[in-house]
Formats: sequence, C-alpha cells, structure tokens
Amino acid sequence: MSTHTLTGGHIVNAGDVLIVGAGLAGLFTALKLSPRPVTVLAAAPIGDGASSVWAQGGIAAAISEGDTPEEHAADTIAAGAGIVDPEIAQLIASEASERIQDLLSLGVPFDRDMEGKLTVGLEAAHSRNRIVHVQGDRAGHAIMEALIAAVRNTPSIRILEGFSAYELAMEEGRVAGVFVQPTGDLEPSPLLLRARSVVLASGGAGGLYKVTTNPLSSRGDGFAMAARAGAVIADPEFVQFHPTAIVGPQDPAPLATEALRGVGATLIDETGARFMKAVHKDAELGPRDVVARSIARVVAEGGKAYLDARQAVGADFERAFPTVFKNCQRMGINPATEPIPVAPAMHYHMGGIAVDRDGRSSLPGLWACGEVASTGAHGANRLASNSLLEAVVFGARIAEDILETVETGSSATAVIPALRVRRSHAVPIVQELRDLMTRHVGVVRTRDGLTAALQQIVRIERATGSSPALVNMVTAAKLITAAALQREESRGGHFRIDHPQADVAWEHRTFITLDEANAIAETVASASVALSARRLKH
Repeated sequence: MSTHTLTGGHIVNAGDVLIVGAGLAGLFTALKLSPRPVTVLAAAPIGDGASSVWAQGGIAAAISEGDTPEEHAADTIAAGAGIVDPEIAQLIASEASERIQDLLSLGVPFDRDMEGKLTVGLEAAHSRNRIVHVQGDRAGHAIMEALIAAVRNTPSIRILEGFSAYELAMEEGRVAGVFVQPTGDLEPSPLLLRARSVVLASGGAGGLYKVTTNPLSSRGDGFAMAARAGAVIADPEFVQFHPTAIVGPQDPAPLATEALRGVGATLIDETGARFMKAVHKDAELGPRDVVARSIARVVAEGGKAYLDARQAVGADFERAFPTVFKNCQRMGINPATEPIPVAPAMHYHMGGIAVDRDGRSSLPGLWACGEVASTGAHGANRLASNSLLEAVVFGARIAEDILETVETGSSATAVIPALRVRRSHAVPIVQELRDLMTRHVGVVRTRDGLTAALQQIVRIERATGSSPALVNMVTAAKLITAAALQREESRGGHFRIDHPQADVAWEHRTFITLDEANAIAETVASASVALSARRLKH
C-alpha cells in the first residue's frame, strides 16, 4: 500500500478503479481486486470514521452442524417483512462460508471453542446460533485491524487520505470519477479524481439523526451523490433503529450489543418489570423494529428503559463484552451490578443506491457496496449481523465483475471542469436537520409529521447554497422523507401511526429517483404555500 497526499492541480488520474470509502466494504473490495491497481479514497486515516470499526455483533453464516444457507436465507426473508429479494438472500447466505474463510485467511481472530472450532452465537430473529464473533463484541474492530494490515502489505492499493468525495463526475452518461475536497482546515480547492470504474463504499446515514450509533460523518453523502447524478435509489424510507443505545451525553451514542440479549439480558422498566414478553413471542429477541418501538413507547409514556444483564452476564461482563463494559464505565455505570439505561438510536439504513447481484448501479461505471447500497438483502428490516456479511459478499462480487468486464489501462484524458465549492460552517443547520429527522422521520411517523419535515427540508435546501456537505445531507434527508410519505402502511423499519398495518398493495420494494423525490417535495411545499395564502385571505 502507498499513501499519497494530493497537492496542486485540478485533475488527478486515479487509474482503473477508484473506491470511495475505507471501511470494511471498501478495503475488502480493494483486496479482492489485487493485483489490479486500485485507489481508495479515505476522508480520515484508514480505520477512523468507519462504522465497520464500531460493529459489535458479528457476521452471520450458516457454518454450524445442522444449519444451512437455506435456513439463513429464510430467516433473512422473514425479518425483512415481505420485501427481501429471495435470490439475493440466498446468494449472501450461500457465499457466507467462503467469505468467512477469506477473513480467517486475512488473520481475523474469530472466537473458537476448546476444540478449535468457530463458536457461533444467537441474535434476534435468527432460528439458530450462527453469528461468529470476536471477543464477544469486538468483531468490527478486529476485522478492520486485519484488513488494514493486509492493505498496508498490498502494493497495488493506493490510499488517498484526508479527502472527501462530494460529487460524481459524469461524461457522456458514464461515471468518470469523483470530485473531492480536503477534509481538514485547508481551503477547499476542488479536485477531480478520474477513474474508469468507481465503487461507492461510503457508509450509511446515521448522522442525519439526532441520536445515532454511527460516525457523525455518515450523513448519506454516497447515495445522495449518486441520486444527484441520476442513479435509482431503493428503499430509502427503511431506517433501522437499534433498540439499545446507551443513554448518556455521548454523540454518537455507544451501543449495547444485541449479543447481550442473545445470552439472556432482559429489558425492564424503572420498576424492574419486563415489558417485551407481552409484546412479542420472542420477547427481547424479537425483530429490531418491534423492540425499538416498544422501548420508545416506554420512554414516550414518561418511563425509562433498561437492559438488565446482571443475571445473564454478571461478574463476567468485562471479559465477555469489553467494549460495552468500557462505554458503561465512562458514564459511571457498572453493568455487572446495575441495569444499563437504553433508548433507540439510528443504526442502519436499509435503503441506498439500487444495485444488481454484481453490485452495479443504474449508472454505467458505478458500483456500490456496504451500507450505501441497497441490494435487496435487507428488505424493510435488516436481520442482525447480515450487514458485515453483505459488505464482504458484494465486495467480492464487485471485484470479480470489474476484473472480468473493465479493461486495464489509463483513464480517459478529456477534461471535466472542477466544480466551485465553498466550505460550510453551518452547524445550526445541521443540528436543525438532525432534530427534524428524529422528530418526524424516526421510530414512528405520521403523514402530518412527514409533510412538515418535507416542507422544512425544502426551506433548508434553499438556504444551503453550494456547500456540498449540506447539499448532500439535505438530498439524503429528502429521499428518505419523500419515500416515507408515499408509503402509506407500516412495514419493518417504517412505522406510520396513521397506517399502522402492513398493506399487501405495498408488499414491494421502493425505487425512486431524485427527480421523483423533488416532485413530491415541491407538491408538499406548494400545498403549504397555498394553505398559508388562503388563511391570510380569510
């Protein structure tokens, strides 16, 4: 691996393949492309600012005796509330074992039993124990450590750190690179990185919400950039809230991993009473959306919710779940002897850039994998520990597709003018948008709330000017909100109080373009203006 700093000039040849994002999806794709020359764009030093590092659960794979990919796929389809693509569910379940072997060969120290076999744990909505972990809650950190070490020893991979992408460069209908700007305090001199193939692996959208478990830099920039270039976006309304973020002053909120409930931790209210047994047959191990709404209801009614691991884990807590233990200690909580205060937090976006089974988007020259993409694997409600699996499965498939279909050679030499941008310090606008999304486009939604949110998003958009970070953030928020307003039912991570039941007419995925989202938003904004005019007249 070589690390480069860009200085001067406006156009840089990034070569055959440019990967935007240095999390699990981006680095794994780069390694699978080796020895093909690859440039990986990282806004921060690799390993920093990636959601993958924070992943506590693990990777789902049907590797234990008696388990099968078909059962894993069936659980995935069931959790996705009717709109998972069954072919994609079977694809990721079938390729899981091979990808686990890839990670083992890279040195990932998955937990093993006394006989040296991989141990597998249970998480919500899985019918069998099939989650491979590292030290209980350190899977993401350990996987990224192994990938980073491998990348540093791979000469064909070039890392460009300290630059963030804000715009796709288009040439004759094909993606020809990305415009980037420095992420530090340097003046934002825009640069064009040209490439024959672009892979977006830029992460999710947690930073759009006031309470999230994601890095705050994850604001939906990747799928917003693609949408602005004309790409089709799939399922943006489906947002997964992790039920058990630890309540406290930290932003983003630390996570109390689902594996705790997998080993028997229970959810209680301030009186010590369990409340999930009356809500779902699987109680604490019910689907995430059900558990999240139940906790939100307790809080909305003036109560408090806690995750109680005293009996299930107790004195063994620090060894079994070191990350959660450390985060609790920072807030003055001893989880071995007292329950952990919890609340839902934006955790994962099931929507994103619509891609096919090889990770291809609707734009020629653009692939996407990881949370920025929507493959059809998650449907309305992602099954626990399928996200890291999806990232490596599609990373490998994208690499294979590029190696087979994209000729090696220098990128084209035609000049695409660099766009003028200005750096924004509009922190109040960012906070306003995060508050707005949490209040109206959060765990529970209503038509009136979604309408009000879209009206405010249009107003904020008109005030953002040319700041690329704000333009992309507002675009991402608009796509999520417009799709949520259109879907008049409740399904998985999308819950409408005014339409609380699933509707068979909506038992399909959403596919939307930015033009379509703009039309929905403008209709709502125009209706608001007309209503205000009538009120003034009377």
